[in-house]
Amino acid sequence: MENIGAILKQLRTIYGDTAKDFSQRLLISPSYLSEIENGKKQPSLEILEKYAHILDMKPSTVLLLAEKEDDLKKKGKTTKVIRKLMLKWISTMS
Repeated sequence: MENIGAILKQLRTIYGDTAKDFSQRLLISPSYLSEIENGKKQPSLEILEKYAHILDMKPSTVLLLAEKEDDLKKKGKTTKVIRKLMLKWISTMS
């Protein structure tokens, strides 16, 4: 999953958290969060689990969203499709 960081950033943004606040909740530095969200570093399983917990999601759901976006990119689809799916999923969870 080459774009897990992008999915994590989209989820954080959809939930309305700033990178600074979210990094504090994850107990990591804002610069490390930036590296993860910009694809320069891969999140550890521990960070992925914390991310999911903060967003009240299962880690498997986060991975599924990232996997789905990878599939869409391979098919030449835009990230708008995955964003719509995420927004729909989030609204059903509310």
